[in-house]
Amino acid sequence: MRLAGRVALVTGAGSGIGRATALLLAREGARVGALGRTSDQLQETTEAIRATGGEALALLADVSDADAMARAVDALAETWGRLDIVFANAGINGVFAPIDQLTPEEWDRTMGINLKGTFLTIKYSVPLLRKQGGAIVVNSSGNGTRVFSNSGMTAYACSKAGQVAMAKMLALELARDGIRVNVICPGPVRTEIGDNTERRGLEGIRIPVAFPKGSIPPLTHGEPGTPEEVAELVLFLVSAASRYITGTEVWIDGGTSLLRG
Repeated sequence: MRLAGRVALVTGAGSGIGRATALLLAREGARVGALGRTSDQLQETTEAIRATGGEALALLADVSDADAMARAVDALAETWGRLDIVFANAGINGVFAPIDQLTPEEWDRTMGINLKGTFLTIKYSVPLLRKQGGAIVVNSSGNGTRVFSNSGMTAYACSKAGQVAMAKMLALELARDGIRVNVICPGPVRTEIGDNTERRGLEGIRIPVAFPKGSIPPLTHGEPGTPEEVAELVLFLVSAASRYITGTEVWIDGGTSLLRG
């Protein structure tokens, strides 16, 4: 029970990496505020935590909505009176398209959820974290940090690069308060994030690239990672085992970004 007595906030907790992380943190003793936009999914996550004897609170909010995020963190504080761990995980792929076809509204939506959402999650959590120190983990991506060969992903890649810059800035700003800030950069992982991705006009902008022969990810002979494997990395970064690590990004992609960067 590495997280006994701790309170964690996990955004995007209804599915994929967020759900797997919420369940793992709860198994390690944390009380978990599971935040998301879909009530049914959050209910499933919190019920799964309670079924194993854990404590969970469903927090219905859109991470890009400042008022909603402030209310959600207030509700967590009223319930448990503290916050030790934040996993800023919520995000979307958005629209993959050539720059001249990407609309300002599509750009704003991707930035609003991925980058502004991370900002708001951390902004409203910091006053609680400052009371005793804690750990923040931001879920970025290999795209925009090591990989730039996926055509049409400009908005997504920029939002993910921005998350890394934000985390490094805040790692220094919050160090005096005993708050660590790190970033994970997953590669291919079995999640539902691709279900609502829109792709258009990509044929004309793809760069013909010949990758070395072999499977991607190379470490797993082409098999994508699992949300549970990513959750294990988050657990390490919020536990005492990583107490001297801050301002660092960690790629978890089976070597994919080394081949595709």
